[in-house]
Amino acid sequence: MAKDEKQAGKGSQQNPALRPQVEDTKGITVKKAEDMPEWYTQACLKAQVADYSPVKGCMVIRPLGYALWQSIQDRFNAMLKEDKVQNAYFPMFIPESFFAREAEHAEGFKPEVAWVQNKDDGEGKERFAIRPTSETIMYDSYGRWIRSWRDLPLRINQWCNIVRWEVQDVKLFLRSREFLWQEGHCVYETADECHKETLHYLERYRQVAEELLAIPVILGQKSEREKFAGAIRTYSMESLMPDGKALQMGTSHDLSQGFAKAFSIRFQGKTGEEQLPWQNSWGISTRMVGALILTHGDDKGLVLPPRIAPNKVALVPIIFEKEKELIVQETEKLGKLLAEFDPIVDTRDGYTSGWKFNQYELQGIPIRVELGPKDIAKQQAVVVRRDTGAKEFVPIEKLKARIAELLEEIQRGLYDRAKARIEADIVHVTDFPSFEEAIQARKMVFAGHCGEKDCEFVIKEKTAATARNIPLDAIQHEVHQAKEEAKRSAVPAKGAKCVHCSKPAKYNAYFARAY
Repeated sequence: MAKDEKQAGKGSQQNPALRPQVEDTKGITVKKAEDMPEWYTQACLKAQVADYSPVKGCMVIRPLGYALWQSIQDRFNAMLKEDKVQNAYFPMFIPESFFAREAEHAEGFKPEVAWVQNKDDGEGKERFAIRPTSETIMYDSYGRWIRSWRDLPLRINQWCNIVRWEVQDVKLFLRSREFLWQEGHCVYETADECHKETLHYLERYRQVAEELLAIPVILGQKSEREKFAGAIRTYSMESLMPDGKALQMGTSHDLSQGFAKAFSIRFQGKTGEEQLPWQNSWGISTRMVGALILTHGDDKGLVLPPRIAPNKVALVPIIFEKEKELIVQETEKLGKLLAEFDPIVDTRDGYTSGWKFNQYELQGIPIRVELGPKDIAKQQAVVVRRDTGAKEFVPIEKLKARIAELLEEIQRGLYDRAKARIEADIVHVTDFPSFEEAIQARKMVFAGHCGEKDCEFVIKEKTAATARNIPLDAIQHEVHQAKEEAKRSAVPAKGAKCVHCSKPAKYNAYFARAY
């Protein structure tokens, strides 16, 4: 996390003036393009999606924020059901000895683990880690459950909380000591089946990101330096935020047979011989809510894509005291007419129409419907889009159909605008001065690389940029790939050199500074 982001998060946490108040009508006080860290903090707090916690490094997810996460859960759970993945739950406390069974995995998580030990247990008793990830605790059970090829494939997912103790300064949804996620852990009879499904779940994540959240993403394979500890290959889903920083939104890991060996997961094959299975793991987290806010939000606050918005419509009556009863009555009738869009019917006293407009703009409600005495007389309503601010007068008899059309237009429009922005911010370079210049200009860079960890480390030291992933086109797969990405091949041109050290390029990769 950059220094200015840490300071912005820290300042917001300590400054009560930035906490949202019911009577606050000023909204966000900075422009997104001018101070994105502060804009993001205010957007989260004032739109009431999250708050800071008195516990260092932790956050509170407020009802609106959790409703967004719930929409992601609902969409992904439906996919899991289609894929015959079952939800389960495992303990959050992991015996220290479990980490020792897989050395690379244990070393990779060493700085992030929080340990607990009951003082009554006495010295020499085993400590327990608070779950940084669940491979070890789950695979201990798998070793007892799997006996025959008939038990495979085993596909299990759990929704849970995770603790990464090294985090000091919280960045709401993007980085915190404790966060929510799902983690899938599957076991297969063959390597081919494992590899195919490792990529399949990455594709599922793409569907959630692009079709639900309207966030364009890049699918690819992590470099050796960036892969998950204990995996032979890691695949990731990355997107580029408006400030030029990449955000890793999901990962899928091919674990091969390493964990099976460590946790004695064996099965009797069809020939009667004992065999080791193949495994993968994959996960997305509440970081996706942060990506949603960063990608689509504007100077007024959140802009929610309709498919993920808990309430698609806000109905606001324009009340005049003499006709108050009629206006409220007609607004409530509209609420029933538009029930399928989960509308907010705001007939509260004590708040002006203007205050309500600002509130629903701040919270990103896709469509606002206004109804006043003149509209009632004309049997129409005023419909306002949150994404563009466009306003139109719609006859009541056509209102339901028109709102359905507008919601789809808004969903497509948000995705298309984000896609155009990301494409414009990716540049292809072949020399290091151009690489440094592009990174300084907050671009994502596509460039050849030698594949050596030391070279990648030096690039990060010089520019703060890391290899985000290598395009999937060099890998045999059936996952989605946008036409715009097809021209960016992972296979370097003949004679291509590493952008930094000038050795022969092993592959092309995306580089960027990252959250």
